Amino acid sequence: MAALEHPAESFKRALAHAARALAEQAELEVAFSGERPGVRDGIAYLPQPPRDLSSPEAQGLRGQADQLALRLAHHDPAIFNRSRPTDPTAQRAFEAVETARIEAIGARVLGGVRANLAIALSQRLSRLLTTPAVSQLPMDEVLALVVRERLTGEAPPPVAAASVEALRGEIEAKAGPTLDQLDAAIEDQAAFARVLRQALRDLDLDPSADDIEDTSDQDGDEDQGDDASAPEDSADDDSSDPGEGQSEPDAGAPEGRDTDRAEGATEGQVDADANPQEEAEGTSDGEVPNRPELSDEGRARAYRIFTTRFDEVVDADELCDPTELGRLRALLDQQLANLSNVVARLANKLQRRLMAQQNRSWMFDLEEGVLDTARLTRIITDPTAPLSFKAESDMPFRDTVVTLLLDNSGSMRGRPIMVAAVCADILARTLERCGVKVEILGFTTRAWKGGQSRQTWVEAGKPAMPGRLNDIRHIIYKSADAPWRRAKKNLGLMMREGLLKENIDGEALQWARQRLAARPEERRILMVISDGAPVDDSTQSANAALYLDKHLRQVIAEIEGEGAIELLAIGIGHDVTRWYKRAVTIVDVEQLGGVMIEKLAELFDREPAAPRRRLRRAA
Repeated sequence: MAALEHPAESFKRALAHAARALAEQAELEVAFSGERPGVRDGIAYLPQPPRDLSSPEAQGLRGQADQLALRLAHHDPAIFNRSRPTDPTAQRAFEAVETARIEAIGARVLGGVRANLAIALSQRLSRLLTTPAVSQLPMDEVLALVVRERLTGEAPPPVAAASVEALRGEIEAKAGPTLDQLDAAIEDQAAFARVLRQALRDLDLDPSADDIEDTSDQDGDEDQGDDASAPEDSADDDSSDPGEGQSEPDAGAPEGRDTDRAEGATEGQVDADANPQEEAEGTSDGEVPNRPELSDEGRARAYRIFTTRFDEVVDADELCDPTELGRLRALLDQQLANLSNVVARLANKLQRRLMAQQNRSWMFDLEEGVLDTARLTRIITDPTAPLSFKAESDMPFRDTVVTLLLDNSGSMRGRPIMVAAVCADILARTLERCGVKVEILGFTTRAWKGGQSRQTWVEAGKPAMPGRLNDIRHIIYKSADAPWRRAKKNLGLMMREGLLKENIDGEALQWARQRLAARPEERRILMVISDGAPVDDSTQSANAALYLDKHLRQVIAEIEGEGAIELLAIGIGHDVTRWYKRAVTIVDVEQLGGVMIEKLAELFDREPAAPRRRLRRAA
């Protein structure tokens, strides 16, 4: 009898289906993680659902999903970038009203979407107004609410009523007639933008409104370079770099504005490595580097690193003192005791399968080797018979090294990283018993939004197309030659607050590949555990669209093309089959242990493929 699906999984699936329908994209990928809501690299990211699926928070999540989907369906980034004003204050108002236009299109047609959006809006404004630094909504928020009222007929949420009434008179007196024209242009983004720019000038927010380009007869093809250089996935950097805000804001723009003013950074992004001075300098000049157009192939080949001076490859025990490391390991064992039992049973099955292969691997009736005592009776019955020898044949897993490469990004925070740590721990112990060497590696960055690398770029005058702009941190939890008992505590480091930041997958794969190339084993297996696409706000905002994504695809193609490494990926709530030929996606992190063990068992059950060419030891 099939097990009943968890209610949260049904909720996620329903949200994903609704988002695809609203976005009019049947293949839209929807991922649930700890990342900020938004559309990045063609993937719609949403927070994990709350425990109580009937709570207001759950309905607010529905509203966030509707926001992302409507933006995909009714928003053209090329038109947006051409039309957006240059003044930072005018930019914020322009973005807020554009969001109101997008949401109004859905709210006017679908009652359920209208209700979801209203709840999400009310929750966002409540969070904004409850922060100590904000006592009243600013002009851009109020203007968006006034426009929303005109487009949908809905009054502002009660929590914002006082702020709206305080500024409504000024808005109506200066720009009322112009705002009345927005309703007729709601379906035409370019026309809507022209009217809006005039309204911003009426309100003395946009002195350059007369310079707005007439985009009504353009299809945006001639601006593909601008669009590519200002991808939607760079929006997260806007919260710290409004001066560089020539990039399209995230598809969760309201959440971004809330976070920008009230908190200055998304939850979990405040770290001791962050440099406030860096953020201030990044917003001072408002200049955007001149980014030349490149073909897709050219961008992939042109992957660069601005500086490696601040990168580090470090053993896990060097990042934490022994006492704290022991405490973190104890916490890991305590919180996941039940999961450990489940995974341990699966690991024992894997061990029995490997041992069974070993038991069947003897070759008999040889002229040399180990004396076959079972056939000594031949000498008694026939003294002229030669002695019989046997030898153990080489099994696929006997001369094998397995590398587990774990995504240590912020979106893995919480249960995903705990499960990954315990599964890696048990798997390493199991394979060690079978004579298989196991290496456990992790990859993240040293800071949010660039760190010292980005600071160096800012000081250098922000040259165009700088390449990777963050300080990478590659962590060795267990080397292949280290016994499990000595490395066990190191895995507790993943529980440390502040360790998990951003992820640059392409370079992490190159690093793991280099380490495997230096190993003497004939068979090399690389298993990647990840829950999302490469994400580094600083790099993505300063380079062409999908910069990290394309580099990851290039590295994967090289590894898979060589064939010297058997590459396998497991995605947690994220479809990694878009990148890897041999991959599997799980929707529940509890499935990770079973899938890891099953996939490894499948590899050991068949002969390894012969490499097509020699593995290169250099990156």
